[in-house]
Amino acid sequence: MTSTNNSKRFIRTYNQIDSALRIQGDMKRSISYTEAVRKAARTNSIVAKYEDALIDYGRLRNAIVHNSDPDLAIAEPHDEVVEEYEKIAELICTPPLAVKSNICNKVISTIEYNVSLKEVMEYGYKSGFSNIPIFKEGMLIGVANAGKIAEVIGKKIYEKQDINSFLEKTTIEEVLREFTNDNYYTIANEKITLDKVLNLFTENRKLLVILITKSGTLLEPPLGIITISDIMDINKILDNYEEK
Repeated sequence: MTSTNNSKRFIRTYNQIDSALRIQGDMKRSISYTEAVRKAARTNSIVAKYEDALIDYGRLRNAIVHNSDPDLAIAEPHDEVVEEYEKIAELICTPPLAVKSNICNKVISTIEYNVSLKEVMEYGYKSGFSNIPIFKEGMLIGVANAGKIAEVIGKKIYEKQDINSFLEKTTIEEVLREFTNDNYYTIANEKITLDKVLNLFTENRKLLVILITKSGTLLEPPLGIITISDIMDINKILDNYEEK
């Protein structure tokens, strides 16, 4: 039997989502709940994923509340409906932090700019890291990405250069200058959530790496790193997320 408390839970969830969308999106109170959902869906991957369901639940809320008293229900939604709505609300209101997720690689070593490409590649092989932050005088100047390094080496082979000499005499800083896309990595602060990580990858199709630092600046050591290959795992985490 459907609990008589379901309507209260449902209305409370509606209010939580409505408030969160307006605060997060800096939206005026004058726009409707449906407008708020559609607007938020443009920049919030979680809202975009559940956009249709959120709008349907908004219509259901309008159908079950008393016209003169928005807190008085004239019908009771099913358990499954309330539970699903609460789950979506949890994701929107308290999304998981990226740096605390198990897909964020926290064991990160950095390399100085004047290290040879050969040493960087050897380190990458031994450590298993395919993305290594490169620092110069305490400032991040790039990320040694294995795929982009392979492109540079392929270019040198095509140009008939001596590869062994290139690997030994070329610094990683010089290699970074040859990377064709300057937008392959970005920096975020420690408060970035997994849904925002998805947004970054969606907004920039060339983005390969997100480095997380305390306040999101070039002058801080990385706390974690997330790559484009983690997208499927991020979606799984969000699908099964329950606030601890």
